Amino acid sequence: MKQVILTAVTAAILGIALPASAQNVAIVNGKPVPMQRVEMLQQQLAKAGRPITPEMAGQLKDEVIAREIFLQEAQKRGLDTGDDYKAQLELARQTILIRELFADWQKNNPVTDAEIKAEYDKFAAANGGTEYKARHILVEKEDEARKIIADLKKGGKFEEMAKKLSKDPGSGANGGDLDWASAASYVPEFAGALVKLNKGQLTDTPVKSQFGWHVIRVDDIRTAQLPKLEEVRPQIAQQLQQQKLAAYQDNLRKSAKVE
Repeated sequence: MKQVILTAVTAAILGIALPASAQNVAIVNGKPVPMQRVEMLQQQLAKAGRPITPEMAGQLKDEVIAREIFLQEAQKRGLDTGDDYKAQLELARQTILIRELFADWQKNNPVTDAEIKAEYDKFAAANGGTEYKARHILVEKEDEARKIIADLKKGGKFEEMAKKLSKDPGSGANGGDLDWASAASYVPEFAGALVKLNKGQLTDTPVKSQFGWHVIRVDDIRTAQLPKLEEVRPQIAQQLQQQKLAAYQDNLRKSAKVE
């Protein structure tokens, strides 16, 4: 094997043409299978982000040979002349060409650092400010909520009552815990009551929303903890890339003359 590699390198340096067999992966049923097919597979894997390891070289060679064997059998049976094959081939051609169009457009219209920074600033402005770590108990009737408030003021345990009485399947099992969130994350009635409470404070009266009646307690308050730009840069870039591509596709549709 070392001698074959050295011969190939020497031939490349001296410009000497190698025998045709050296340019092929194999010869299957008398038909040469060019090395180019292995290179094409490698390129496609590289595009998909899969690194080509030395161990994969043999696997790719085997794959190319297997494809040639199956291809020859399909052609022997005349499957490449059927209408179904031709229809699938045309659809595949369209799909590949459209994919290349979008890839080419994205390559020539990349998301810029300025666009990423602007999107992050927009996100920070919308999600900044104050966050509340709140709990709530949700019930169907106002009288139930009033009794819960009265029992809590007499020393009842909020977490235990939430687990037992709350109709909210998401937070009830966790003692009514809603974790950290901004007031804007909630429906207006809930948010309006929330921002009026101080740390450790409980609503004096039930709060009605579209979901029922709430008893709310604020366990803590803090300035919103936002991720740094570099932490979310890949996600923002991907989102913007998708948005820009969608706009490009929409513009193509609008500018096309369809009769």
